[in-house]
Amino acid sequence: MQSTPQVVVVGGGLAGLVATRRLADHGADVALLERRDTVGGRVRTHDQDGYRFDRGFQVLFPAYPAVQRELDLEALDLRRFTSGATIIGTDHRTVLADPRQKPSALPATLTNSNVTMGDRLRVARLWWSLRRIDPDQFFDDKHEADESIERYLRKRGFSDRFIERFFAPFYGGITLDRSLSTSSRVFEYTFATLADGGAAVPAAGMGAIPAQLADRVRAAGGRLETGVEIEAVSSADQSATVTTADGETVEADAVVVATDPPAARELTGLESIPTDARACVTQYYALPDEADLETGKRLLLNAVDDDAPNHIVPHSAVAPEHAPDGTTLISATYLGEPDHSESELAERTQLALETWYPDQRFDALETLRTDRIEFAQFDQPPGVHDELPDTRDPSGSVYLAGDYTRWSSIQGAMRSGQDAAQAVLEDYSL
Repeated sequence: MQSTPQVVVVGGGLAGLVATRRLADHGADVALLERRDTVGGRVRTHDQDGYRFDRGFQVLFPAYPAVQRELDLEALDLRRFTSGATIIGTDHRTVLADPRQKPSALPATLTNSNVTMGDRLRVARLWWSLRRIDPDQFFDDKHEADESIERYLRKRGFSDRFIERFFAPFYGGITLDRSLSTSSRVFEYTFATLADGGAAVPAAGMGAIPAQLADRVRAAGGRLETGVEIEAVSSADQSATVTTADGETVEADAVVVATDPPAARELTGLESIPTDARACVTQYYALPDEADLETGKRLLLNAVDDDAPNHIVPHSAVAPEHAPDGTTLISATYLGEPDHSESELAERTQLALETWYPDQRFDALETLRTDRIEFAQFDQPPGVHDELPDTRDPSGSVYLAGDYTRWSSIQGAMRSGQDAAQAVLEDYSL
């Protein structure tokens, strides 16, 4: 076995970037091949006319363990959301806040009609119990029987009103599943992480995350090649071959497949790679600077209106760098794949805002961008994580890196990149 193994990483998302950097750091001769012109996968930012648009609704949970290991959070210059949310009903607007972060919001939280005193106590008790658990244990089948988020919350005594008006839209934004049918393991991990570190976005947009990882790859001696589409991956016991769409072949000692799930299944033939998807549509709008959604840096959650967006994000309030001076930037996210046109979605958003804020007019709402994301996450019903593939499941010298080997999240993607790099390093005695 040669002393410096040659490794090819296929796919430049977060998993592929983390795997490439770690392999280069430990002495492998590693090249990352990405079919797009830029790296980042699903985590990207588009700059246009002074605006910064992330690809769909995306936030960073700074308390994720892999995030803390792989990123320089100070250099990302994070802009933080205020914990909690503004909950919108047909006839009311209420605030739910974390009094540890914003004590002045305590009276509004205590008088919130969507939350009983019992709910408040149950939230505190749940946070206290989950924060003492090692995050990796949440996906251990010995931790607790997996079930839907809805069943998990009802077993713990949360009121119907709190589940329907807060948890459904809030976790609708996280899991793209307002029905709360997603695995309770995802709930436990994200609930504990949010309680510890909240949510944030980099000042330069979420695209700053893969950009920083790419810089670290180059600093470690790894190579990044964009605009290279891979058509096939084949493997023998001690080598692997990558074939590009142009018919060229690249020989390597090992190949790490770090593409999106459908492409990874096609390249490896592994049926255990999940391809059932959760989709969403995020639409960005500009409003005059004098428009005031009265939510500060909190999300706006749609508690009851099925025709309205699941949530609205006050981007320029959280990160002023994301919009030109004198302009308010917001976005609205609709779950699933609504077949409405861009103008119809904008009309629905405007109608929702005018319903929620009857004393304001939103005629000046200007649609700036629409992202239709067909594969935003893989579907995560209870039990799915026990059936996900392992990084070594492909035959021969091919390895997997992708959140679909862990769980659908930035944490899952980065951790999978760590796992894939570690497997290669162990197998090649680095």
